[in-house]
Amino acid sequence: MPFLTAETTSEIDTLATFAQQQIDQVATTLHGLSSEQLRARPTASAMSLGALARHVLLISQGAAIRIAAAPEEGAEPERTPEQLQAEGMIDPSAVRAEDTPGSLIAELHRAGEELAGAIRAADAEADGPFDDAPWWGDRTRWTVRWYAMHQVEEVARHAGHADILRESIDGKGAYELNALADGEEWPPAGW
Repeated sequence: MPFLTAETTSEIDTLATFAQQQIDQVATTLHGLSSEQLRARPTASAMSLGALARHVLLISQGAAIRIAAAPEEGAEPERTPEQLQAEGMIDPSAVRAEDTPGSLIAELHRAGEELAGAIRAADAEADGPFDDAPWWGDRTRWTVRWYAMHQVEEVARHAGHADILRESIDGKGAYELNALADGEEWPPAGW
């Protein structure tokens, strides 16, 4: 059960590895769910795990595009205005009719690989423009180093939220889900 992040060899590799690992942790929270559980809202939060996964996909795919385009502004992934609104605001309706736990797990793993690849290919000192959003304040430029670290922080917050949602559905926590996703028993024999 490789729960811990893999060893890294450099600053940029560390940023890429941790960004990918956090996205993979969100994917792990979907392991073994039914389609109904994917859409369930088991807590006071208005979020379902499926809607949260869609939001993580939106921010991760957008970040990979922005990092790869730096110093130019990267275009958002293609989505309808309704999808961008739902996913960007973490709207419970963001889950698509065709979404399944397995399809979202696969999309999240691909998004993690794409973001990690964009970070590894970038110069940590390269910069890019912030989009016009209120959460950036008066900032206008970011470095790849800062933006990659921000992605780790952003997705880690959502991974924690996903852990709470999943535990509220069936009581399964991160250690158990990581083991089950790897085809291992939990708890390990003799532990």
